[in-house]
Amino acid sequence: MMLITLKEMLGEAQKNGYAVGAFNTNNMEIVQAIVESAEEERAPVILQASQGGLKYAGIEYITAMVKAAAKKAKVPVALHLDHGTSFEQIMLCIRHGFSSVMIDGSKLPLEENIALTAKVVEAAGPVGVSVEGELGKIGGTEDDISVDEKDALFTNPQEAQMFVEKTGVDALAIAIGTAHGPYKGEPKLDFDRLEEIKKRVTIPLVLHGASGVPNESICRAIELGICKINIDTDIRQAFARAVKQVIAEHPQEFDPRKILGPTKVEMKEIIKTKMKLFRCSAKA
Repeated sequence: MMLITLKEMLGEAQKNGYAVGAFNTNNMEIVQAIVESAEEERAPVILQASQGGLKYAGIEYITAMVKAAAKKAKVPVALHLDHGTSFEQIMLCIRHGFSSVMIDGSKLPLEENIALTAKVVEAAGPVGVSVEGELGKIGGTEDDISVDEKDALFTNPQEAQMFVEKTGVDALAIAIGTAHGPYKGEPKLDFDRLEEIKKRVTIPLVLHGASGVPNESICRAIELGICKINIDTDIRQAFARAVKQVIAEHPQEFDPRKILGPTKVEMKEIIKTKMKLFRCSAKA
């Protein structure tokens, strides 16, 4: 199956009351685990490449691996740039075949964020690539993107409405209390804020930093309009657990296939659980 756009995928999610899992990938085993999970769950799926993922694997390798997996898949697959930092990087990803991109101008003043996002939409739309924007700052660290907790600002509902109207984005990432990376305590999501944003914005909403968020909070967020949920830390931790276990049980092992192969089992367990939680299982 060919890669599809975020707009197509999230449009169905919004219409039918579920969210699509967006899982970050860095290597072959992670790509395989994500797509195999989607096939087994019969779920649409988004594979994302972050700044760190692109630096580690290279845009050519990331694109080739995801395209190869999507070609064999019987479920809808999107390839998405997570937290794009510049117009130039967005254009590079589009040229390499990404079906959707995120431009993260959340650290910029509002008008500059709007201008940059609108410029990306103007370039991406005519070639059939979806665009996700971000308004409000999501705390924590994801690869090279870091926001101190004191600087994390929740999304203003009125600004969200203006942002969407002026940029024409297909999806909007909002800050309602989540953070990138492992949580030190239980995150408290601002559902009243989410409900108010949803009243003012008709496009699909995105929740970043969802690893570690309680299941009941995820379910409530979906009920209130979240259509795309990003997961990265949970997958990294599953990968690390599996590698550590193999090395602990077989310290003399040197075959990378036997060291890395078991990570897929551990990651798939996490990914499939998330797909069920997001209600996107059996929606492909």
